[in-house]
Amino acid sequence: MKSATLSCLVMVALASLPVAAHAQMGEACGDDCKINSNLAVVVNVPLNPMARVITPGWGGVAGVGYNFNKRHAFVGEFMWNRTYPEGDTLQPLRAVLNASNLNAYTDFFVMTGNYRLELRGRFFGTYLIGGGGLYIRYAHLSQSVTVFTSGTPCTQTWLWWGFSCTAGFVNASQTLASRTSTVVGGNAGGGMTFRTHDAPYRVYVEARYHYAPTSHISSQFITVALGLRF
Repeated sequence: MKSATLSCLVMVALASLPVAAHAQMGEACGDDCKINSNLAVVVNVPLNPMARVITPGWGGVAGVGYNFNKRHAFVGEFMWNRTYPEGDTLQPLRAVLNASNLNAYTDFFVMTGNYRLELRGRFFGTYLIGGGGLYIRYAHLSQSVTVFTSGTPCTQTWLWWGFSCTAGFVNASQTLASRTSTVVGGNAGGGMTFRTHDAPYRVYVEARYHYAPTSHISSQFITVALGLRF
């Protein structure tokens, strides 16, 4: 839970920076503000092979950037998402541990720089967005799991939670409670904006595909965000 709390605090801090800047500039800039920002809740929809191991997740995203003009912008974002094991996929680990109370979760920490191309009307707008950055996947087991002997069949569950395999079997003498994989990845997608308040405030809905070549199993998922841009 500490990682989730820290992530939420970071997103709040990121979102507060552009809010303060807008307050200083007042509403005079309207739709011509140079600073942009966004804050949203996010649903993470895993794709195969991830979808065989974890459930859809939830989290949030906060961003701040610079508008070159009404169409072109740079957006830096921090996103956090949490997912849980799919169905009874933890059963092989529980059998080795001989404990039924083993639980787990996976956190994604994503820091990206993105280019946004936007067509914005007075009340409705659409945009494309894409970029790349650092993708951190943190897989955590509630208890340490030790594989003492060879002969345990290697499945995607073992790989996801960080265990190494050779010739189709889990390597013996491994003890793991968590595993972190940090890589460079990318994303692309698009969204729509709706004017619901005085400029520059807009509600936005967005879908984006993410790919990161994390260890053992690559991270591939679609995020759906609903939030506020200003």
